[in-house]
Amino acid sequence: MIGVNKVILVGNVGKNPDVVTFPNDGGSPVKKASFPLATTEARRRGEGERVEVTEWHSVVCWRGLADVAERILVKGAQVYVEGRLQSRTWEDKEGNKRHVTEVVADNLLLLSKRQQDENRPNPLMEILNSETEPLSDLPF
Repeated sequence: MIGVNKVILVGNVGKNPDVVTFPNDGGSPVKKASFPLATTEARRRGEGERVEVTEWHSVVCWRGLADVAERILVKGAQVYVEGRLQSRTWEDKEGNKRHVTEVVADNLLLLSKRQQDENRPNPLMEILNSETEPLSDLPF
């Protein structure tokens, strides 16, 4: 039987992404960006009182997507995240067993308007300008 491991979240970034670059034997370094994401649901209690419930998710992006996350995500931004769940277990420095379940992102989409810093160019335009080919070179 084939399983499906698919997660789609829309929420707000809890803090600016933490970015770490790992050396790669003989190849280019591998970048990892991680950030907390808050999703909030509105529910009604038995008496009809509306209650908001917030769930926090750990999101991890690798390689090129980590670079994009580092450039465009800021605390409070609303973002669409698509990916898969991954659980890990390890022992910390004190010998305590730790467990985490995180969303490994395959796709990010910024939903809120990014506040522009006057001293920094728009990172979305930097990405488009650096990674796209001119339209005049298309074969059709």
